[in-house]
Amino acid sequence: MIIGGVTRLTDSGLSITEWAVIQGTLPPTGEAQWLEAFEAYKTAARKQYETLHAEMTLGEFKVIYFWEYLHRLWARLMGVVFLIPFLFFWAKKWIPSWLMRLLGLVIFLAALAAIFGMVMVNSGLNKDTRTWVNAYNLIIHLLIATFLFGVLCWTWLLAHGRPPLHHRSSSIRSWGWGLAALLVLQIALGGLMAGMRAGLIHPHFPFFIQGEAFMKALTMRESAAIGNWIDYEPSLAVKAWVQMVHRGVAYILSGLAILFILKLKRWNAGPAISRASMLLLAAISLQFLLGVLTILNSVGRIPLVYGVLHQGGALLLLASILYINYLAGRPKKA
Repeated sequence: MIIGGVTRLTDSGLSITEWAVIQGTLPPTGEAQWLEAFEAYKTAARKQYETLHAEMTLGEFKVIYFWEYLHRLWARLMGVVFLIPFLFFWAKKWIPSWLMRLLGLVIFLAALAAIFGMVMVNSGLNKDTRTWVNAYNLIIHLLIATFLFGVLCWTWLLAHGRPPLHHRSSSIRSWGWGLAALLVLQIALGGLMAGMRAGLIHPHFPFFIQGEAFMKALTMRESAAIGNWIDYEPSLAVKAWVQMVHRGVAYILSGLAILFILKLKRWNAGPAISRASMLLLAAISLQFLLGVLTILNSVGRIPLVYGVLHQGGALLLLASILYINYLAGRPKKA
């Protein structure tokens, strides 16, 4: 997911214009093949090339090709690393039924992520009006990957063992799962921010710093038109609303996380929960800070380092919430 974030922020996602599961494992070799790949990019991603990279050299093309190639190759390696031992353990009948169900879900989500990855990239190819991939396809791909990450975390926790019985609390788990659901919504909104480059229209914190132009964009009538939400690239109003909602949910999520931590402290369920609550506090604080730094540095383009760290921070935050839910719920294996 981190490599995918780098691929997106470096405008690398459209650099490979064809899908070849086996042949695509090897990059172009020799000057002729590189020139052929470059010409294919100029044709299939013409809008992006002419708008963003009209003066790109072959050497610069190789850089963006590298990130998309690495993203695809890493996905293939993940499949191999997972599938070979899975098939071996399955043949040996070493996988219990509860784990088989979860690993089956992992396989399904991984395949779904790959399919929507292809759909997402295709949405930016041969589209004369689109500079990047479709933002809505991007958030579907991102959400599938997020659910896959969450299922893997939860599976590891279940396989690791059961927490002590006195940690059980349905109230804490209800809070925890609610917080996790809100975080998933925030991740989707973050995907829209990235896909629409919505952070570029108001790179200030908080709202009222140089907020006149931002408020003007929010009050444009065009924000109510469905067509502008479909063809969002030229619409400032749509991007302003996406940014405002993403920021607003960040405040709500942070506030609820702090309330949750205070509730955990009052519950006084032991050192494991106490450590987990401190992990959650560190994760939500870091994520909020990274969000602010990302928006402040979104001048002209989204900052690569802060943008990628912000995406990774969301995964750490999700993992910390899942860990608390695990401790609070004493999940069963069967």
